[in-house]
Amino acid sequence: MTEKVVFFQSYLFTLGQKVHIKDGPRQGDWLVIGIDERKIQLRCPVSGREFTWDRFCYFVEEREAVFPAQS
Repeated sequence: MTEKVVFFQSYLFTLGQKVHIKDGPRQGDWLVIGIDERKIQLRCPVSGREFTWDRFCYFVEEREAVFPAQS
């Protein structure tokens, strides 16, 4: 039987990418200026301020799926 299920997956950023975060303390427009396995470095295009944070963005999809999933 299927249910409505929300899927989360780490988002794979690319250098130079322009992103807009819709909500939360980091909301707004950002340029991706650095990426490694654990951290992402962003620059505000308005103020020029740069921040390095643990990766925090996820792609979300909601669809019908078997729940719980069969391994």
